[in-house]
Amino acid sequence: VDCVFWQSPRGREIDKAAWTERIEEDWGAWGTLYVRDGDRLLGSIQYGPARFFPRAYELPAGPPSDDAVLVTCAYLVDASSPWVMQSLFLAVIGEARSRNVRLIETFGYRYADGQSSFERFQVHRTVFPSDFLHDFGFYTARADGRVELARLELGGLVPAQESVLERAKQKAAE
Repeated sequence: VDCVFWQSPRGREIDKAAWTERIEEDWGAWGTLYVRDGDRLLGSIQYGPARFFPRAYELPAGPPSDDAVLVTCAYLVDASSPWVMQSLFLAVIGEARSRNVRLIETFGYRYADGQSSFERFQVHRTVFPSDFLHDFGFYTARADGRVELARLELGGLVPAQESVLERAKQKAAE
């Protein structure tokens, strides 16, 4: 809720309540909470159509695509639960698919080898480790120094080629 970096251009403050009302009228829910045992918050993630996050158009490696859903902030309550971040990203991917979104983008950072999990996931909550994003299938659309615009294309179903079982049956019949 406190992540307002993305909602306003540099040097301007934003009325978070007005921004929230605007995005919810146009898009709907703009984030996900990871809650366990009914009420224990483990993490949260913020995302929505890129046009609602003007700061993304000012960052190195930007701007995001006009038709992309942009992941902007993620918070882990407990640094010892990095799997929560994976679950949050999977939730965004699932939600985007259900809304027939074609692209998910976010900003990644190529950390030097040996950076701690705390540094990679707790200190910078608005830019994500590039290797983490690549594990989900994101690829680098553009880069500027260590910052990258990472993109995940969500395609539809792809017709299956001849199955391995069918080929084996054919070979056995020959």
